Amino acid sequence: MNRQILMGLGAIALIAVPFIGVPPYWLHIMIVILIWSFAYTGWSVMGRFGLVSLGHGAFMGIGAYGTALLWNHAGMSPWLGIPIAMALAGLFALLVGYPCFKYRIVGHYFALVTLALSEIVRQVIVATRDHTGGSLGYTPEPHGGEGYSIVALQFPEKTHFYLIALGVWMVGLIIWRAVDRSMSRYALEAISEDEDASASVGVEVTKEKLKITVLSAVMTAFAGAMYCQYQMFVSPDTVSGIGISLQIVFAVVAGGIYTRFGPTVGAIITIVLAEVLRINIAELEGLFGFKPAGLDNTIYGIMLVLFIIFLPKGVLGSIQGRLFGRSA
Repeated sequence: MNRQILMGLGAIALIAVPFIGVPPYWLHIMIVILIWSFAYTGWSVMGRFGLVSLGHGAFMGIGAYGTALLWNHAGMSPWLGIPIAMALAGLFALLVGYPCFKYRIVGHYFALVTLALSEIVRQVIVATRDHTGGSLGYTPEPHGGEGYSIVALQFPEKTHFYLIALGVWMVGLIIWRAVDRSMSRYALEAISEDEDASASVGVEVTKEKLKITVLSAVMTAFAGAMYCQYQMFVSPDTVSGIGISLQIVFAVVAGGIYTRFGPTVGAIITIVLAEVLRINIAELEGLFGFKPAGLDNTIYGIMLVLFIIFLPKGVLGSIQGRLFGRSA
């Protein structure tokens, strides 16, 4: 009961944030953290069972660009465009996942397949520049100017989108908990230990893997759509490609892959790190006259290796392990 009361008070405090005079910049940072937390949670519901995907940037890109393209070219409201983009991402995951799981492409081979998938989607976005804007990015058209529009999910005030992002984040936590308490969890844990033994006792290995993979892809696509609607601008480098996929993996590993709030902690780490890098890279560019390209991805890679070696359970997982003698 005490835990439920604390969670209720925490929820009330989070809802009150935009009404207590938080500066717009910090409110923006919180919105971005909440959206990315949902994407990271989507990856963790799959990754915690040994299904290490390095291609979730593909699903993020499908969600973002799919929603924006349907709005700009077909006049389709995001209320319809987002579910269609999510369905496309789920279908894409099904088409890629089925042959992989059917023919036992696992471990680092599966990771390599998904890595290629992420870059393929990015290259398609760049190649179809006449429709997507290519590497220059893409902007959803404002609905009737730049005002408030429920139909287009466009809001001039950050307060509206903060409350939406907060609701999305909470739904992500509910989904994670539902997966954690489902029978599929035990089936997937058994599969991650020994596929042959699991199949011998009646576990439908391919079906269980596909279910969690499609769920993960759909959640990530939804996060991409939300990011697009909030920023009103997307580019291949911000929602797709290898860089985004590695950011997702790093965030979940850093926060704690086996904990419900681990992806959220990972989002705080990555977003704050990205802001610090953005500011410092700008200062370096002004000081030396050049931009150190790829510095952010290099730092992500180095930190990912360090976390895997020294904090394999992530920040939150390690804290819980020390406090309660377990990771949950």
